[in-house]
Amino acid sequence: MAMVDRRDAEFSEYVTARRTRLLQTAYLIAGDWQLAEDVVQTALTKLYVAWPRVRRDDNVDAYVRRIIVNCHTDERRRPWRRERWSLDGVDPASSTAPSLEDRAALMQALAALPARQRRTVVLRYFSGLSVEETAADLGCSTGTVKSQTSHALRALEALLSPTFNDAKG
Repeated sequence: MAMVDRRDAEFSEYVTARRTRLLQTAYLIAGDWQLAEDVVQTALTKLYVAWPRVRRDDNVDAYVRRIIVNCHTDERRRPWRRERWSLDGVDPASSTAPSLEDRAALMQALAALPARQRRTVVLRYFSGLSVEETAADLGCSTGTVKSQTSHALRALEALLSPTFNDAKG
């Protein structure tokens, strides 16, 4: 097998195995499926270019997460992205989601967080990264990750407590 064919096969295998997870991560960071698709597509394009080097470093997942975070930041800075053309409340069905109401409340609460806090929460709790890994992906200190996580969790609790307390009582 030629070197280029092997490279393409390895890259395709990685994308096939990880694309859904990357898309879910991007969606939780961006709060919009269309933007998440754009971010993941851009991230995978950048990954393909750097594939030989990244594959050798043996930390492909961290590299792609960092690209996703950076791409999302870049997309938010583009003026045409400030206009919203999404269908609010229309999400693809998830087989592992709790109730539709709980999912909607969580997504609304995540969307209400500042972007940096949302990224931190998604990487820490959805992707299951350590504080150190999250700091590396976000390009900040571990102290920043801890403070952003703390602020985000307090905000989520404040936003979600009334929703869940109303559902129970």
